Amino acid sequence: MDTVRDLLKKYIFVYRVVLYISNIEFLMRQKLIFLSCFLVFTLPGSAQLWKMKKMEVSAGTGISQFFGDVGGFSQGENLLGVKDFILRQTRFNINGSARYRILNNFSVRANLATGIFHCSDAKGSNMGRNFEASTLFFEPSALAEYYILRNRVERTYHFMKGIGYRRPMKRLQLIDLYLFSGIGNIYYKVNPSDKLKSYMTGSGGSTMVIPGGIGVAVNTGDYYFSAELGGRYTFSDNIDGYTSKYSKSNDIYYLFNINLNYKIKTNSRGIPEFLASARKHRRR
Repeated sequence: MDTVRDLLKKYIFVYRVVLYISNIEFLMRQKLIFLSCFLVFTLPGSAQLWKMKKMEVSAGTGISQFFGDVGGFSQGENLLGVKDFILRQTRFNINGSARYRILNNFSVRANLATGIFHCSDAKGSNMGRNFEASTLFFEPSALAEYYILRNRVERTYHFMKGIGYRRPMKRLQLIDLYLFSGIGNIYYKVNPSDKLKSYMTGSGGSTMVIPGGIGVAVNTGDYYFSAELGGRYTFSDNIDGYTSKYSKSNDIYYLFNINLNYKIKTNSRGIPEFLASARKHRRR
């Protein structure tokens, strides 16, 4: 009889232990469900973190390469224009821009660039002509950017603090790759050589340009670097001050830049926080 009672007591004890553990598991499940709901409804989704910093500013410098009627090789001697890329003709440019992100993979940008173009017959198909010119230019433009590859840094909560992603990531996970195009205008002033002065068809002016190119960025936080190569088709054949009677196309030029970018915190309306706070202080 005692044996039966002992077994019964042990059974009851085991049953109570199992029931207690089950209650703990149930409570834990309830807490986990509550915590998950809290995170979902109180924190922005990881795919939407980019909305916290929709605006960027950047500045950079790089090189400019011009293709006009002064300098270069004839088309029959120059497959795809490769020979026209000459270091001697390369000059510099500087630029600044403000970017606003409309969608996760689409942004618009206001861009300013200024610099110098150089062209010379010193090497090419017209060495005997010996023309040379330098052109000072200023180019404002409005650009649209489409991102074909987005980084994964912006999917982490380190992005909120602007410190990047400190744990090891694959290199491709840090990269943005984008295409851009738009419309702009170039203002230019030509400084010709003495030999070219007698044959000039213009000394300056302005014309519309169509930019297009590709860019890549390595996101390491609020501050990050990017590189961009863009060509410009112009609606003028006179940016070097000379139009050849044999010319069949307008002038074009390329800009290659290395840029430093900074992401600016924005509020729920997409307005930079420093502007929103300044408005509040004025109202007070």
